[in-house]
Amino acid sequence: MRSAGPGIMLRMRVVVLADTHAPRRWRGCPPAVAAHLRDADLILHAGDVCVPSVLDELTAYAPVRAVLGNNDGADVAAWGAPETLEFDLAGLPVGMLHDSGPAKGRLTRMHRRFPEARLVVFGHSHIPLDEIGEGLRIFNPGSPTDRRRQPHGTIGLLDIDDGRLLGARIVPVT
Repeated sequence: MRSAGPGIMLRMRVVVLADTHAPRRWRGCPPAVAAHLRDADLILHAGDVCVPSVLDELTAYAPVRAVLGNNDGADVAAWGAPETLEFDLAGLPVGMLHDSGPAKGRLTRMHRRFPEARLVVFGHSHIPLDEIGEGLRIFNPGSPTDRRRQPHGTIGLLDIDDGRLLGARIVPVT
């Protein structure tokens, strides 16, 4: 991580999670996930945490920003997770929500929903996705614990420097 002065971070390593579904699927941070969290400057969770203790567990690694998923209740909202977020990551405008809707028209829909964003992070489908178009990158890390029909459980890694997304990867963790 590189800083431009007090409180201004220019380079960030961000770990992106979604759909952890605790306690049924997440009974504690899986070791392969923890290995990536140790180097994180920030953790994003795109919803379906299901219990706020997961967010508490993640904050032991790095600060956490989370949004509500369709399986999250008032306890996750009370933790501080809203339905959507718009924020700046080292100069990169970001939008985040849980359910981005159907695949058809997703880029256009996310561009309309978050007109200032250059990156939109979402979850819900458990299907990893990294797509670019219309001046926007949309990114779903998949799920580290509930892979459904995917070959692996996955997380996302973002490298951001001075407003630029240098790298976005989806990484298998199972």
